[in-house]
Amino acid sequence: MLWIKALHIVFVVTWFAALFYLPRLFVYHAMLEPADTAGNERFKVMERKLYRGIMTPSAVLAIGFGTWLWLGYGFGGGWLHAKLAVVAALVAYHLWCGRLLADFARNRNKRRHVWFRWFNEAPVLLLLAAVILAVVKPF
Repeated sequence: MLWIKALHIVFVVTWFAALFYLPRLFVYHAMLEPADTAGNERFKVMERKLYRGIMTPSAVLAIGFGTWLWLGYGFGGGWLHAKLAVVAALVAYHLWCGRLLADFARNRNKRRHVWFRWFNEAPVLLLLAAVILAVVKPF
């Protein structure tokens, strides 16, 4: 079971790295001048590859190995319910990133870079909550 826990941690770290980086790419993408078509296309490729090639597979594997741990150890208690709520919020954030990516891909982004800077802070709070719940198990 320790191998499963190790893999879970690896894919959680990878998922969070992408959750931090993709919105940062959105910040820079939103700052581009409309005439910069080469930059626009470059960001579209980077965002798509990050989302589809790293972020989504990492999320699936993190959740899969987390579920395996849950079934193997039989965890229970209020902390786990709260952590599952955090995971649900992370999945919603992940899907929202996918929606924003689609807007950029279709050249329909209406948000300014400042909004993306604030949007980029949400995973930090979710990471903090998930780690405290998993390690401290406050309830």
